[in-house]
Amino acid sequence: MNVYLIRHTSVAVPQGTCYGQSDVPVKDSFEEEATAVLRQIKDIRFDKVYCSPLSRCVKLAAYCGYPNAEREERIKEIDFGDWEMKKYDEIEDPRLQEWYADYIRVRATNGESFIDQYLRVSHFLNELRRKDYRNVALFTHGGVLIDGQVYARLFTFEEAYRYLPAYGKVVKITI
Repeated sequence: MNVYLIRHTSVAVPQGTCYGQSDVPVKDSFEEEATAVLRQIKDIRFDKVYCSPLSRCVKLAAYCGYPNAEREERIKEIDFGDWEMKKYDEIEDPRLQEWYADYIRVRATNGESFIDQYLRVSHFLNELRRKDYRNVALFTHGGVLIDGQVYARLFTFEEAYRYLPAYGKVVKITI
């Protein structure tokens, strides 16, 4: 099965803001960026389309012709808990330094670690593998694109954030 992981377009939040599962707006460049995404996937016939329930993904899915894409909670971005919508350099939580040292295993205060997110995404991908689909689209987030590529063994957890995809990037994995 081919799974096309599609990252949402640029968001309208200040640079350096920790926004994870916060439902933030897209930038004014949405239509231009979304058109570029559509060009990447327009010739693919998807058997099933899923999207994160966050508006930045729902909006892109609708623009690309999938307004009824199935909402899937497990493909939401990482939950940064108490750090959501704060600038990283303004977070006074001492756990932030622990997280910087080991974002793979350390949870954001009242949030998730990378492993937590990976486990929920891989649980979803494990279920998806049991379906009889050829091509599936997931309109989702950068962290989920990374999770999918780790799941497909394209790189390791330790290498993951070197591969953070750009906004509007489409990554194909085979599961």
